[in-house]
Amino acid sequence: MARAPSPASKLMSIMRSSMPDLHSTLTTTLTTRYTTNAARVRELAAPLTDAQFWQKPYPYGNSFGHLVLHLTGNLNYYIGAQIANTGYIRDRPREFADPNPPSKEEALRRFDDAVAMVVRTVHAQSPEDWTTEYSGAGTNAKIRLDMILQCAAHIQHHIGQMIYLVYESRRQADTNPK
Repeated sequence: MARAPSPASKLMSIMRSSMPDLHSTLTTTLTTRYTTNAARVRELAAPLTDAQFWQKPYPYGNSFGHLVLHLTGNLNYYIGAQIANTGYIRDRPREFADPNPPSKEEALRRFDDAVAMVVRTVHAQSPEDWTTEYSGAGTNAKIRLDMILQCAAHIQHHIGQMIYLVYESRRQADTNPK
């Protein structure tokens, strides 16, 4: 009995049959998504003081700043080290517990640098590169396109958390003015 093609196989077949238009669309869409996400992170971070950026408003969870460090590490590892061959070595636990974190502006600059690297990497992909086999620790992505999409979705997920952290920081500041 013949086995049905996997979803990844179907995607690769569709991509190969319409590469030129799809390649251009993917490049434009992905670079727009990453730059829009980065702008949203910056917009959300803008009203926070350095102290609020690193403050955990709850005894559980993360600070806005540690989420920025985490997203930076995520992009630098999954796209930088694994696709762009940057040589980046990730220290994931430190992303959440760095005892001496950088300033707010330095953390955001590093995030911007990671996003710029992703944009360059996306632009460097040929139509065939999207379906190149992918492997990285902690992911089930089988091709480059899947990993690049997962990283974009990962930023969106944490933007949702950041929105709530900003809301809670403002609420606490209004409730406990100094």
